[in-house]
Amino acid sequence: MLRSMYSGISGMKNMQIKLDVIGNNIANVNTFGFKKGRITFKDAMYQSIGSASEGTDTRGGINPKQVGLGMEVASIDTIHTESSMQNTGRTLDLAITNGDGYFVVNDGGQTYFTRAGNFYIDDNGNLVNSDGYKVQGYDPNTNDLNNILIERQINDGGDTLELQGISISQNGKIIAQYNDNSVRTIATIALARFSNEEGLNKVGGNLYQRSTNSGVPIYGIGGGAHGTVVSGKLEMSNVDLSEEFTEMIVAQRGFQANSRIITTSDEILQELVNLKR
Repeated sequence: MLRSMYSGISGMKNMQIKLDVIGNNIANVNTFGFKKGRITFKDAMYQSIGSASEGTDTRGGINPKQVGLGMEVASIDTIHTESSMQNTGRTLDLAITNGDGYFVVNDGGQTYFTRAGNFYIDDNGNLVNSDGYKVQGYDPNTNDLNNILIERQINDGGDTLELQGISISQNGKIIAQYNDNSVRTIATIALARFSNEEGLNKVGGNLYQRSTNSGVPIYGIGGGAHGTVVSGKLEMSNVDLSEEFTEMIVAQRGFQANSRIITTSDEILQELVNLKR
């Protein structure tokens, strides 16, 4: 069989994977905190039909003769560029700007990381995300993570104080206001950053998990390299539709060209078969 036919098959198969990545990007164009994917390719193995030779006093050197056998996926990257912010005016909608930090959430002892900061208070007073995973606070003195509890009532020296409202500072401190006009810091929202954020595993639900190549999480609070916490805003998806549609056209034409290689190779094989009548 012709080598060109197998090269065309590899091209078609990998153009389909490229379309899968593009389709997922477009599907998540309105997903808060979503980071788009990008696929890259590399050439596959080569078959040598002539080896190189060194030049001599009487004859020059000869270059190798190699025929490629198609292409394959080199990488599927996650592009962690910061996106624009959407103003919501809701206190518990949080975004991270000017930094590469991630919010930390916990589900039954399993830790996840996310850029989607649409948080809520459940009936027990826990600060949670949309799936009920508990948002983690950070204690700079002990470097420990803990659940964030926002109680609607507290006991202060025998007096019961009612929670009137909360605000969140740029370094992630949750400040509660009570009906006696007192103000108290409840907790500080934990942020995590990684030496190689592109090594994080996507697990769905706007969540990431650390991998063996992401490095261990470096916990901290808002400010510096972790970024600034902004209340009342959410980070939008960093998908650019114009770029995705352009890449879709490139993938479509690449698929079409590779299918033409297979068709042409088939026609050549048909001619070979017709030599014997």
